[in-house]
This record gives sequence, structure tokens and C-alpha cells, in this order.
Amino acid sequence: MNNLDNLYCLILAGGKGRRLWPESRVELPKQFIDIFGTGRTQLQQTWDRFRKILPASHILVSTNMQYRDKVKEQLPEIDDANVLAEPIWRNTAPSIAWGAHRICTYNPEASLIVAPSDQQIIGEEQFAEDVAKGYEFVSKHDYLIVMGVKPTRPEPGYGYIQIDDELGQDIYRTRSFTEKPEREFAQMFMDSGEFFWNTGIVMVKAEYLLNILRGILPPVLRYLNAADDSFSVEDENKHVAENFPRYPNVSFEQGVLEKAEDVGVLQCHFGWADMGTWHGIYESMHKTDGDNVVLDSDVIIDNSHNNIIKVPKGHLAVINGLDGYIVVEKNNVLLICPREDSSALIRKYSAEVEIR
Repeated sequence: MNNLDNLYCLILAGGKGRRLWPESRVELPKQFIDIFGTGRTQLQQTWDRFRKILPASHILVSTNMQYRDKVKEQLPEIDDANVLAEPIWRNTAPSIAWGAHRICTYNPEASLIVAPSDQQIIGEEQFAEDVAKGYEFVSKHDYLIVMGVKPTRPEPGYGYIQIDDELGQDIYRTRSFTEKPEREFAQMFMDSGEFFWNTGIVMVKAEYLLNILRGILPPVLRYLNAADDSFSVEDENKHVAENFPRYPNVSFEQGVLEKAEDVGVLQCHFGWADMGTWHGIYESMHKTDGDNVVLDSDVIIDNSHNNIIKVPKGHLAVINGLDGYIVVEKNNVLLICPREDSSALIRKYSAEVEIR
């Protein structure tokens, strides 16, 4: 037996993927796409990472009912009962609540690591070591631990965690959370040495998390908790399908992390990047001459700098005189827009195209 026998993982893979539009669409969002031409989608890469640490029976995937078959198709090894398919879209707090409850039915002594499906991890052996260190702490303490990474640049598109007193080796109490600061504040945070990037990866004892969530979410969880041993996985699925709309549409960060008292941050030593936006991908990827990022595409670039480019196989992009843009073609849409502050523009245009 290894020291991770009571650790379970919940992969969050239910988003609509609009931040990587038009490559990512509601019918096939980014977690199910091989954006970088590696042969594995973002969901599959996340699964692969945790399978090196945990058995398949200890890995659950939270998704939307619309994507259940896609999860099963891409992860044939996953147990049916470990695909938590939500009937409607809600934010991450309800998703994690259901995952924590399901895991507690498997193992009342379980600890839980929650991970988004759209992240790049560099140094997977170090990642496994940091996971083991976090598990060692949360299995013995009633604490929520967020994995944090030292900033390597003043990135305004990330969340930041300010640290306080040291709780253990590389583990600190959190003082504050700041989401997407202005660049000048991001530079101040980085220079101070008191801030980590918030990876959004959380570790916690599952039963302790449920106790917190019962005070935040409607009595759905209290009903599930009060059920006797005859309350099967099928009963739970049916109950969630009927009652999931009662959960508030709130993120785990806002609904739990920013309100809970005992929250800490683990200073991690692996490389990390959020791959959920075009700007995030640009910042994290290898640059060609002219500081362009070309994603598995055939291009001719002349006198152009600081762009990110993705076009379909069999298409050739010829680009001249462009600086700081996103150029993405997928199916019936060609997007060309400034890379900086592109998130709001992409939300606007994807919504307009959807209703046309």
C-alpha cells in the first residue's frame, strides 16, 4: 500500500469552452479537443497525469449530461459511476459538492484533489511529489489547501493568493485572494514575494469539505447525507437530476475558498499554465521568430509579431504586418482580434454568432 490509498481525484470537465472560441464550441468544448496536435485532448492529458498517481477507480470526472458520452469515448477506462453528469450547467461549487459526496460513499476516510481539465503541467514527477505533500497535510488537518505556484511574470489574467503564516513545509495560511488584477498590481504582487498564482487545484479531506458545503448550499446535500446505506449510486443520480437546479450558480473560489476560515496554500514547484484562454496559451507556449505562437498550423509569416495562430489542417495562413492578434479559423468562423484583453471580445462575438 502506498500513502495515497485514500486519495481521490475529481476532474472538472463540464465547461462550455467559450473562452477558446471558435476552436472550442458548446457542442465540442476545449476539454475534448486536441488543440496542440499532441494526439491527446486536454481531458485525456489530465486523466493521464492522475493515472500515474492513482488507480482509475479513484478518478472521477464532473461534466454536463450533454458530454457524458464524449467523456466515456475519450476515457474508456473510467467507471460509469465515476462520470458525474449534471443535468444543467452550474458553476464549480455544486460540481465539487456532488463529487465530494460521491467520493465519501466510496471511502469515508477519503481526501480529495480537485483539478480543472484545461491546464498545462510541466514536470509531472514534481507534480506527483507536491500532490503527496498536500495529501499528507490535508489527511491530518481540517484545512482546504490550494496549490500555488510562484509567478514568473506579472500576468493579469491569473488569480493570486497572498500568503500569511507558515503552517508546515511549503504550506502557508492564506491572507487574501485577488482575481485578475491590473498589470501594475500583478507586478507589485510578483515583486513582493508574498503572492502565488492560484492554480485552482484544491486538496481537502472529503468529509470536512462536505461539512463546509452543507452550510453554503441548499439542503440537497443534507438529504443525501441523511440517506441510509441502501441509497445507491442510481438513487443519488436520480436525486441530483431532480434537485440540481436548486444549487446556486456559484464558483468554488467565491462560494467557499474566499469565505472559509481554514484555507492554506501549498507552494508547488512544477511548471504551470492556464490553457483556458488564447492569451494564456500564447504566454505559456514556445515562440517562433517574431514572438509568434503557431498551433499545429501551416503558416507563412512576414513582418508580424506577438500573434497566436491556429488554422485547420489543409489550410495555409499567409500573414503580413500583424502585431498582437489572435488568428483562429474553425469550421464556419474566422476570428481575428487583438490578443490583449481578448476575453470580453470573444464572449461578445461568440454570443452574437450563437444567436444568428
